[in-house]
Amino acid sequence: MAFLADALSRVKPSATIAVTQMGRELKGKGVDVISLSVGEPDFDTPDNIKEAAIAAIRRGETKYPPVAGIVPLREAIAAKFRRENGLDYKPAQTIVGTGGKHVLFNAFLATLNAGDEVIIPAPFWVSYPEIVALCGGTPVLVKAGMETNYKLTPEALEAAITPKTKWFMFNSPSNPSGAAYTRDELKALTDVLMKHPHVWVLTDDIYEHLVFGDFEFTTPAQVEPGLYDRTLTMNGVSKAYAMTGWRIGYAAGPEKLIKAMDMIQGQQTSGACTIAQWAATEALTGPQDFIPKSRAAFEERRDLVVSMLNQAAGLKCPTPEGAFYVYPSCAELIGKQAPSGKVIGTDEDFVMELLATEGVAAVHGSAFGLGPNFRVSYATSNENLEKACNRIQKFCAELR
Repeated sequence: MAFLADALSRVKPSATIAVTQMGRELKGKGVDVISLSVGEPDFDTPDNIKEAAIAAIRRGETKYPPVAGIVPLREAIAAKFRRENGLDYKPAQTIVGTGGKHVLFNAFLATLNAGDEVIIPAPFWVSYPEIVALCGGTPVLVKAGMETNYKLTPEALEAAITPKTKWFMFNSPSNPSGAAYTRDELKALTDVLMKHPHVWVLTDDIYEHLVFGDFEFTTPAQVEPGLYDRTLTMNGVSKAYAMTGWRIGYAAGPEKLIKAMDMIQGQQTSGACTIAQWAATEALTGPQDFIPKSRAAFEERRDLVVSMLNQAAGLKCPTPEGAFYVYPSCAELIGKQAPSGKVIGTDEDFVMELLATEGVAAVHGSAFGLGPNFRVSYATSNENLEKACNRIQKFCAELR
């Protein structure tokens, strides 16, 4: 009798974590590695948020919290959705989890039965299909390639919907491509969804505040109020406020779904860390001046990286609208040979050889469901980015 669960055979380890770990190991051996693989802001959490956490500790806010979140944070979440997204939720329609991933797990665990399908545009964040599979559902991966700027078309969405479709998993701005949908592009998708009342929408808005130029962020239930009763809008404080390690994600949606997620969380982790919840309350209700500053820094970095990668032989790098990633194609380099003698047969070969020879850690696109590409995170200093892009240019130039 096998000791480990069959569910484990349905999932793969996280490629982003694996590449990051390999980079760390090389660094430990004295190799000069520049990591462009981690999806986390390099800025520190703002001081007012840190002070709110310290004050919470001093007040003795160290007991078990309510499973769905402390009342002040749930009120702040409802106020945030009203203020920034024009969405009217009661605090009872909100839930707080230990990071956004936890919220996704709870939603899928509460709703998926064997055979239920979840439509996921590719490229996708590596965890989406794995979470769906672990929760017993079937991921349906739908290609959204460079020819559509990595955005799903309404025709492709329509073609993917079947009677078994339970959810449409949506992410804008996107990890890994940085692609963000305009209001009109999003409306074209919601028009399709309005024709299929059995399909629910789970939207991951974690990069909401990281959009550039005059791009205006919108979210599905805001664009199409008819979807309000079957949309779970997920967000968190990790990217906007540089709070990845605080592990606070949140969502709002129909009360029956929130209650089901609350029940699962009550038997799973209970409430998220109280101190992190008080910090998140300050993030959502306190000064917001950190956001435009970090956004401006990321926009400058995006422009630097896009420009330098497009100067590398054989790479094509579109300019994304948001997040802190670019997703260049390395299709023209497949089949070429590196000075080491290694033939670049796949995008995974490309990133592994790049790491081995130039000490630059990126993540291969096939891990995100669409290749031959690779993902570069520009959440590091301009100096590091310039140095890394010079190395990538050198690496590409030496392929024969």
